[in-house]
Amino acid sequence: MKIKSILVSQPAPNESSPYTEIAKKAKIKIDFRPFIHVASVDAKELRTQKIDLSQFTGIIFTSKNAIDHYFRIAEEMRFSVPDSMRYICQSEAIANYLQKHIIYRKRKISYGEKNFADLLPLFKKYPAEKYLLPSSDVINEEMVKTLESSNIDWTRATMYRTVCSDLKDIAIDEYDMLVFFSPQGIKSLIENFPNFKQNGTVVAVFGSTTQAAAEEFGLTVNLTAPNKETPSMTMAIEKYVRDSYK
Repeated sequence: MKIKSILVSQPAPNESSPYTEIAKKAKIKIDFRPFIHVASVDAKELRTQKIDLSQFTGIIFTSKNAIDHYFRIAEEMRFSVPDSMRYICQSEAIANYLQKHIIYRKRKISYGEKNFADLLPLFKKYPAEKYLLPSSDVINEEMVKTLESSNIDWTRATMYRTVCSDLKDIAIDEYDMLVFFSPQGIKSLIENFPNFKQNGTVVAVFGSTTQAAAEEFGLTVNLTAPNKETPSMTMAIEKYVRDSYK
């Protein structure tokens, strides 16, 4: 089957994106639409989780979203984040994003390489803090296992939710390929299009959890990334499109 149109379940990238190059080279249409979006949890709902921000001496940040929502809700609750707060961030990029909310050079900030498990040495280095983990309503189980093995005092606080976007204006059957990056994206497809029949539509997924979600909903996964041959989704799509024209 020749691929002529692709729908990517993410916001549109900038003009220099690899997707743009694929579209030009293969002369195909690639559209972008976020299948999910983030909804805020307010202070009232946080209180039902029995979270008192003043009781924590350290914060674990795994995303820029987590940072924004922590400081948003702190302001909403009129909580002044103390200068003595310790910040443990999953990556340097996330740590640098803290500059949006605090004076970076005057704070206790540490970060890992990339993966959450890389934070274990930092937890061992600073074991005495009482940590808060701001998160969405969906949390990676590997993250929980890492925290439980670290022997630190930590509490999760749901500060935002990942919810399905309204996609009913999309003619989903007109696309030859659908590209997904999370189980929530798969869920959004099913919620928005309960009568969706895959037929010949190519389903591309990023990551094993997304693949598992797709298969759980009865979809046939035709394309996966990352792998040794195609470590990125754009490389996987480019190869698949190229092969489809042979």
